[in-house]
Amino acid sequence: MKPTHFKVSTLLLILLAGVLCLTISGLVWTAVQLPVMAEKEFGPASSSLTDAQRLLYSARLFLSQDDLMVPGTRSGESVPFVIDEGEPATSIASRLEREGFIRSSRAFLTYLSYSGKDTSIQAGKYQLETGLNALEMAQKLQDATPEEVTFQILPGWRLEEVAAALPTSGIEITPEKFMRLANSPKRTWVPEGMPELDTLEGYLYPDVYTFKRDLDSQDFFSEILKRFEAQITPEMRDAFEAQGLTLHEAVILASIVQREAMIPEEQPMIASVFFNRLEVGMKLESDPTVQYALGFDEVESTWWKNPLYLNDLKQISPYNTYMNGGLPPAPICSPGYSALQSVAFPAETPFYFFRAECDGSGRHNFSLTFEEHLEKSCP
Repeated sequence: MKPTHFKVSTLLLILLAGVLCLTISGLVWTAVQLPVMAEKEFGPASSSLTDAQRLLYSARLFLSQDDLMVPGTRSGESVPFVIDEGEPATSIASRLEREGFIRSSRAFLTYLSYSGKDTSIQAGKYQLETGLNALEMAQKLQDATPEEVTFQILPGWRLEEVAAALPTSGIEITPEKFMRLANSPKRTWVPEGMPELDTLEGYLYPDVYTFKRDLDSQDFFSEILKRFEAQITPEMRDAFEAQGLTLHEAVILASIVQREAMIPEEQPMIASVFFNRLEVGMKLESDPTVQYALGFDEVESTWWKNPLYLNDLKQISPYNTYMNGGLPPAPICSPGYSALQSVAFPAETPFYFFRAECDGSGRHNFSLTFEEHLEKSCP
């Protein structure tokens, strides 16, 4: 009996050894081939993964293949989705699943970790198309560059300041091209009812605009000029005429009021002072017109030098209202709606002078005589 028992035991050991060898061979094959298969199916793995991590994530990807390859449940064409600065990938994945863009946040996070895309998701506002699977969605979130961009022009900006905002706006118009075209505008850009313009200074209406990134120069300027024209109602045109001003003259004066008034509520008062001066033949003597004539100040790195000195007031320029009577030849900046309104409907005051209060509030003291004006100077 012993010899037979020995033979059976030996046979079992041989079989077990064979099974073990096959198992080890299978594991080795899996360890080698599974990552290769995953790369073919899901794309390359992140170079930062260890071999063990790559194998683990490859296995998880195949176990979650349906959740990764089948689009989410949300219906519709294009839906906005905002990712905040610093928002973790787990939060993004949870919201995508909750809103129906993907089937499984866990599977999505596995793919992000496998591919290394978890560290390169960009914050921003997206328009997410429905019908994308998780892999396509992950790729979409790598670039927040929208097809449309917003562009803001602030009240009181001169052309150069508008140009300086272009490089970071996403609009494909260079500052140099902008300045060249803005200083020699085409008549076809200007809506009917507006004057023929040698420069667009003053007519780039301050507002927030939405543009296609690849819009051409004509569409850019035409849209902004249409926005300006839409603000000038028939009532406002009649009011300008009642003040004895053409539209162009009204825009010039409004641009000066815009730069003088830090507090919008004071604009009708400041407009009144300028109307009073023009009526009696006084010079406007407005600092912003001199600032405009001086141009860019290298020391302060600004287009609006402040404070001005006596020598600055002697700057030879048609825009210097200390040296020249009446209005300058063109606007000095883009006036906002309230500045335009203040010229159309100024306050009724007896004042001829104003100067900033000494408390830094931005408000002004108004005076009837030059003597009063001097008495209100700051110590």
